[in-house]
Amino acid sequence: MSGHFQKKAQTKQEIPTASLPDIIFMLLIFFMVSTVLRETTVQVRTTLPQAEALTKIDQKRLVSYIYIGPRKLDGNRLGETGVQIDDALIEDTGTIRTVMYRKLIEQPKLIVSLKVDETSEMGIVLDVQQELREAGTLRINYSSRREIPS
Repeated sequence: MSGHFQKKAQTKQEIPTASLPDIIFMLLIFFMVSTVLRETTVQVRTTLPQAEALTKIDQKRLVSYIYIGPRKLDGNRLGETGVQIDDALIEDTGTIRTVMYRKLIEQPKLIVSLKVDETSEMGIVLDVQQELREAGTLRINYSSRREIPS
């Protein structure tokens, strides 16, 4: 009777790893494509004013931000009002026209979003608006934070 039951040869249960490099590269490409890196270091304070009615911009890639507010100095101090486009502080408001015109040529559907500190003077905002008009960037958005109902 002992001859009827024989032991089978030992088989190793291994996980197939042939497709592992393909999976790793697909994940790597997915994260590279879907990750958005923050490109701008804001050098001016922008405490946005509150608003009741807001509209969200769906296509963030079409938006160029202009920051207007007091410059951040060392030791949490604030300086005079400054204008920043991307990472560059603008010394002369006349250069806004040139910078934004170049951006408009690259992206014809460009939306300019003004992030203005609530304590900024309206004169500098009007100067920026005039330069944007001269550059032909007429699609302007004013960023604000949602008013919290009391």
